[in-house]
Amino acid sequence: MSGRYVIHLPVTAADLARVKILARAVARSLAFLGCVEAGGITVSTEDNQGVRHWVFCDRKLDDGRRCILRADHGTPCAARPQRPR
Repeated sequence: MSGRYVIHLPVTAADLARVKILARAVARSLAFLGCVEAGGITVSTEDNQGVRHWVFCDRKLDDGRRCILRADHGTPCAARPQRPR
């Protein structure tokens, strides 16, 4: 069988905000592998896996790259994290 395969990695967190933080950290720590599609990461409750919450924005930017900020960010989209000044 050929094609793409997906890893389903159950983790636990106290609430939606914390599980999104954990998902972003996991995605960024594995990004060097080149096969991690961070923009496609979603989270859900264990008992309602059909209702998923996006972790990253993933909007396409003018230069063809994708926004890597959190899904509900209130700033302009960016291809890399914005550093505090």
